[in-house]
Amino acid sequence: MKVSARNLIPGTVKKVSIGMVNAEVVIEAAPGVEIVSVITKESAEGLGLKAGSKVKAMVKATSVMVVTD
Repeated sequence: MKVSARNLIPGTVKKVSIGMVNAEVVIEAAPGVEIVSVITKESAEGLGLKAGSKVKAMVKATSVMVVTD
């Protein structure tokens, strides 16, 4: 699959919590680094997401803020 987004972060699904309409997917990108996504229940089921699945988080944003201490 080819996509225009440059921010593809590989990871492993840590947990999928499926609700009535949406599903919360927790992806571990690195030890202690998690990305959480809320997608439709239909999408989560269609992708066959479950703990241990290898996935990529695709991030597409018009603005990304950088913060320092």
